[in-house]
Amino acid sequence: MTTATLPARALLLAGLFVAEFVALVAAYQLFARFDCTASGAFDSCRLLRGLVGRGISAVGVAALMAWAWPGVLARLLRGGGEGRRTWPTLHLAGVGLLFLPLALAGGRDFSAAFALALLPWLAGAGAAVAGGLFWLAPPAAWGGLAARERRVIAGALILALLLPDAAALAAPLWDLGPLTAATFAAVVLVLRIEGGAPEVMAPDYVIGVGDFFVQIAHACSGVEGLALVTGFTVLYAVLLRDTIRPVRFALTVLPLALAASWTLNVVRIAALILIGARISPDLAVEGFHSFAGWLFFTLLALAVMAGVHATPWLHRPEAAAAPPGPGLRADPLAAAILPFVAFMLAGVAAGAFFVPADLGYPLRALVLLLALSLFRPAIRALPWGLDPLAVAAGAAVGAVWLALAPADGDPALARALAALPAPAFALWAAARLAGTMVLVPVVEELFFRGYILARLDGGTTAQRALAVAASTALFAALHGRWLAAGLAGLVFAGVMLRRGRVTDAILAHATANLIVGAAALARGDWALI
Repeated sequence: MTTATLPARALLLAGLFVAEFVALVAAYQLFARFDCTASGAFDSCRLLRGLVGRGISAVGVAALMAWAWPGVLARLLRGGGEGRRTWPTLHLAGVGLLFLPLALAGGRDFSAAFALALLPWLAGAGAAVAGGLFWLAPPAAWGGLAARERRVIAGALILALLLPDAAALAAPLWDLGPLTAATFAAVVLVLRIEGGAPEVMAPDYVIGVGDFFVQIAHACSGVEGLALVTGFTVLYAVLLRDTIRPVRFALTVLPLALAASWTLNVVRIAALILIGARISPDLAVEGFHSFAGWLFFTLLALAVMAGVHATPWLHRPEAAAAPPGPGLRADPLAAAILPFVAFMLAGVAAGAFFVPADLGYPLRALVLLLALSLFRPAIRALPWGLDPLAVAAGAAVGAVWLALAPADGDPALARALAALPAPAFALWAAARLAGTMVLVPVVEELFFRGYILARLDGGTTAQRALAVAASTALFAALHGRWLAAGLAGLVFAGVMLRRGRVTDAILAHATANLIVGAAALARGDWALI
């Protein structure tokens, strides 16, 4: 698999890092429970929880700087350690350490074990960040960039780290009468349009549907979104001050960005109430409320900047047009990474809006279909063919997966599916089978075997063993059933390495999923897949 051009390589690795970050935050928000007051280390616990918002803002700032400095980025990545295995290995080991406490504790409350989890968290974060940065570019390149642009980089880093504090300082803005009243009235209007029949207690800003009520206070007022969007907009103006028209930018972009942030927050609060009333109060409070805010506002800020970047009226006429970027549709590296990123993000969205999360599988299947369609030229260029050994290996994996399946299945999913109308269930079942048998094998094998394994495999026995172990461990962690998924990952790795063709692994994976999917359809036990 060839590597992408330098700017595209940065984009792809950044997409991988974002997918890992989103998966970590979502996993700990949705599947772990711990209370800082019961941890015995309250200050350290609160500090770690606050790093989520700071991490999201830092990712957004880094993306904005890379976007504003494409020439600097290209120079930074020139000779960025291609062929070296140290930094990818360090990064992936760090990600594994970050997941380790969750894997050991499962869904249990491990507040009392916070001190034990702190060491792998800190070590994992350090290894993941250092490995990721030096995977992008060698240490000497980062040092040179820091020496040349130390003022701008220091300012951007301070901005990223202090944005959550700026949001906290801006919290009193919520007490302004017009802003508070307008937000509350808009939420009520959205709920009425949706048919939620809201009940309101206006003096206390309490609103609810059914038995689920929330008080719109500083924490969910959207003031943090206003601060975040303002910070990104100002940073964009500073970075691109030589190309934008400052008066037009100040009079149009910032007001529109703030209006968009306010509107998004109104929709977010209404969605929070509807999720709590109709789906799950715990999901609304612990998942959607605490995780979605910073992510949505960061994405909004980047979307606003994308709109500015694409609007010539806001730029000076003498500003040189950026050279066209490389076409990613035919890039095999992009085809291996970006559909998996889309797969992870779709899983987070399904977990935020559906209980159980598997009920939202049609959404994930649609996202996978669109992602694979986008990279159809690269996928068609792969060496496809029927390999009897791959089919036999896949059949064996399918049989082992069924033999090791838990006997109790997933009662919550069974109840949710039983409550669906017949047409809706038919649509869900069709999406589940198509996604499991066709789409998922392509996306997962391109990423785990076509990218992770191939990237870490240096050719020696030790390097190949490490590559197989790392790709298999990550594959098993994604699927939850560690033993069965680990055995499957080892088989798929062996199938690929036999002829060096990721398509053989895809065929084996598809065969295994075909057997499991047929068994799920015959038994009516959809937890099998």
